[in-house]
Amino acid sequence: MPQEKVFPMTQEGKEKLEQELEYLKSVKRKEVVERIKIARSFGDLSENSEYDSAKEEQAFVEGRITTLENMIRNAKIIEEDAENSTTVSLGKSVTFVELPNGEEETYTIVGSAEADPFEGKISNDSPIAKSLMGKQVGDEVVVQTPGGEMNVRIIAVK
Repeated sequence: MPQEKVFPMTQEGKEKLEQELEYLKSVKRKEVVERIKIARSFGDLSENSEYDSAKEEQAFVEGRITTLENMIRNAKIIEEDAENSTTVSLGKSVTFVELPNGEEETYTIVGSAEADPFEGKISNDSPIAKSLMGKQVGDEVVVQTPGGEMNVRIIAVK
């Protein structure tokens, strides 16, 4: 039997997934079942787009529930590491500046389950995070990105 994937995440990230799971199970699932009932009442299912749409949504919701249950079951909570407060690691925010004279950028490195670049949370599997992990304040790092190399200097780790 293959080993299940571990999902590193913060406690906050796990709680968000648990809330989403609870919503899908207690609210969304019931809404979809009701949509299917209503669509069935329209008659012939072979040409019933409302029924097809509701069944597709049901499949999506059930798939998402399964995914969330797996992620929560295999979650590994990231512990705060006070000893290495200047070393970039999972769960920490890192501020860097692109060299020679770029703007400051700050990202929190999280597990892939809670990554959201629009909120400044990048996956530990991303090229930027992989390049920065284990580095310290003051280090200059070459980051391999799909758009080419980027040289950065780490200026803060929290």
